[in-house]
Amino acid sequence: MLDRLDLLVIGECVADIVRLPDAADRVHPGGSPANVAYGLARLGHGVTLLTQLGADENGRLIRDHLTGAGVDVRTDGSTDPTPSAAVALDGTGRAAYTFEITWTLGAVPLDRAPLHLHTGSIAAVMEPGAATVVAAVESLRTGATVSYDPNVRPELMGDHGAAVRKAERCVALSDVVKASDEDLEWLYPGEDPVKVAGRWLDTGPAVVLVTRGGDGACAVLPDGPVTVGALPAEVVDTVGAGDAFMSGTLHALAAHGLLGAAGRERLRTVDRATVTDVLRHAAASAAVTVGRAGANPPDEAELDAALGRM
Repeated sequence: MLDRLDLLVIGECVADIVRLPDAADRVHPGGSPANVAYGLARLGHGVTLLTQLGADENGRLIRDHLTGAGVDVRTDGSTDPTPSAAVALDGTGRAAYTFEITWTLGAVPLDRAPLHLHTGSIAAVMEPGAATVVAAVESLRTGATVSYDPNVRPELMGDHGAAVRKAERCVALSDVVKASDEDLEWLYPGEDPVKVAGRWLDTGPAVVLVTRGGDGACAVLPDGPVTVGALPAEVVDTVGAGDAFMSGTLHALAAHGLLGAAGRERLRTVDRATVTDVLRHAAASAAVTVGRAGANPPDEAELDAALGRM
């Protein structure tokens, strides 16, 4: 386990307003990068989150949620309202989102350079804040490994071609990339997700992970894919499942000593058994999360219990 505040996440916080038929709205703290930071803190890691939060009820709710888990929340002083997303759930618990969000992140000073930096989602595509995110990645990546999750939100991606170019730029700057099959279908309609992942792998990452919901996940490596099945779970909703997969991935990579400048070369020659173990941790983390409402990832004891059922 890491013993310093050296995992850095940069990205948005969003108040998820969950709407169910014949029920009162429920507000959950959310935002993909914020969920990853929260998940890492729940797993015992020291995490700093660079983000934006308004001085409003939703902002206070999210800040209390994150700091309660041990996340060090740093903001740029923006007075914009806290972003929100109306989350409509269908009969299977699958989520659809409608957003009210701005992203204008300015530079936020750091006390020290991180061991690892994670970003993605809205923060990496919505301007003007996306430029700040990419500049931070470019500045820090020599001393830190980088992970990226496009977490595509079609309503917020803007021009398709520009969005693809931004995603590919972030992929090329990263060591670890995670994308869902739905993300890749939006970015590259009609293409095989594993082939897309292989193409991304050629541009810079050491590993590209592709999630497929109930059909499991795979890690694409230079010598071919490694696959794991999904852990059976009674789905309450899928909110935050991909983010829990990401935090589970980083937790396992940290345990194997594969993060940071010293771990980067080992990551590029990682063996398939280690990657399988990383995928198992990620899939178990996601399975716990879909079994309860909202983006509520496991702590270490809950993750270990889930792994015992695989």
